[in-house]
Amino acid sequence: MAGEYRVVVGVDGSAVSVRALRWALAEAAARGGSVQAVTAWGWADVEGDGAVDLDALEAQTAAALATVVAEAQAAVPGAPVEPQTLFGRAVDVLPDAARGADLLVVGSHGRGRMLRALLGSVADACLRARVCPVVVLPADAADAPPAG
Repeated sequence: MAGEYRVVVGVDGSAVSVRALRWALAEAAARGGSVQAVTAWGWADVEGDGAVDLDALEAQTAAALATVVAEAQAAVPGAPVEPQTLFGRAVDVLPDAARGADLLVVGSHGRGRMLRALLGSVADACLRARVCPVVVLPADAADAPPAG
């Protein structure tokens, strides 16, 4: 819907990302908007060295995301959610998904500067992409945005 407030949130199934999803739901509900819950999946999710059924892997990823979204919506009702699984690395797909959004929400695992330099950081990549305003929730953040 054109003109609707749209919040994109990265969800990887971790407690931090579930908290980010709940925060995004509360923010979107407060503004009469919607949430696009995005999970990135790809070769990093493949275990072993045998044949890979990418359709099955995508279906498993989508089912896991649907479960997380349903649980979050039960806890924080009020905003419609579009779950979306995108093939690729989160550092790439989240900024792309957030183009044109009003807000991008990601959780921070709080690994610190040293590991971020070695491993990369989804939050850092989203901030650097500058496609829309970004909220980075620390691991101990509250589920709801501040009122106002």
